[in-house]
Amino acid sequence: MEENKRDRDDKKLDFETGIKRLQELVEKLERQDIPLEEAVNLFEEGMELSRKCAKILEAAEERVKVLMRDQETGKVIERDLDGKEDQDFNP
Repeated sequence: MEENKRDRDDKKLDFETGIKRLQELVEKLERQDIPLEEAVNLFEEGMELSRKCAKILEAAEERVKVLMRDQETGKVIERDLDGKEDQDFNP
């Protein structure tokens, strides 16, 4: 039953919400007046959120790579932020 709730929560989590919660956790952990057990629980939650946010970010990067794929060659073209072509990337 707990796994199903976690699965639903994972699907509801968006990157921005996860990052905001991580910032809240860091602020709480930086306080020196919280009990050890609470600090450990907050740390665990933060690590789990960090992994989830990393997965969301990786998925977004993959989507961008697909969108940047050269239609003729199928290679991913990496570009600098200024739009100049940097190098071909062939996964």
